Amino acid sequence: MKQTILVTGASSGFGLLIANKLHKAGYHVIGTSRNPEKYQSKLSFTLLQLDLDDDKSIKSFTERLFSQIPQLDVLINNAGYLLAGIAEETPVELGKQQFETNFWGTVTLTKELLPHFRKQKKGKIITTGSFLGLIGHPNVTYYSASKHALEGYFKSLRFELNQFNIKVSMIEPTYFKTSIGENAIISHEEIAEYDTFRQKIDVYTSNAIQNAPEPDAVIDRVMKIINEKKPRFSYPVGRGTSLILMLQRFAYNAFESTILKNVNKTKI
Repeated sequence: MKQTILVTGASSGFGLLIANKLHKAGYHVIGTSRNPEKYQSKLSFTLLQLDLDDDKSIKSFTERLFSQIPQLDVLINNAGYLLAGIAEETPVELGKQQFETNFWGTVTLTKELLPHFRKQKKGKIITTGSFLGLIGHPNVTYYSASKHALEGYFKSLRFELNQFNIKVSMIEPTYFKTSIGENAIISHEEIAEYDTFRQKIDVYTSNAIQNAPEPDAVIDRVMKIINEKKPRFSYPVGRGTSLILMLQRFAYNAFESTILKNVNKTKI
């Protein structure tokens, strides 16, 4: 019997690409979207309505999901968005909303599904984090913080679920060509002292996204985790991940200098 896989945020970005690849590979794929009616006619897999900012939506979704399937083999937590902006220029309310979706929404859905995984005594939970959940980077403070929070939550959860044969993994991509930038929320409050730095970091980030590779490596890594019997917890994916992590852990001054040097030498 083919595995049933749930992919949240499957109407765009990594979620759409992952869901399409899994469907073509023969898995039973169920995706989620806040507005599935906008996308369903263009998709070959089922798309169900889910709003991660609404606890009632999460609960009713879970009930609806298991009225349609006997068991869930893999949960891929992918839904989320990017909040960009200098920390001091970003209203705290926007930061709280970033956490509401990226962290609390993901955690609440996972918690709703855990009783079903425990009953099965098997399953995999794969969460799309970010390389920015492992390092700090200017202009994405709240996004980075929300991804760091996910790392901490699932890093602890894996120990609690190991006894039930439920495997927990994180994917941590660097820059790849997806729609995350197009769908980003950007804080427009501006403090004059940050003007030059803000302009440089905007150009730097734009260049990084434009020159980023296609997301095939991320999709392939998800496929491998699904097929591995004992997957690892952490999977950084992208250019230079090993070197950057090594610098941050063992030569922080060099890491910090590299980040700032790359931004400051950007021409505007």
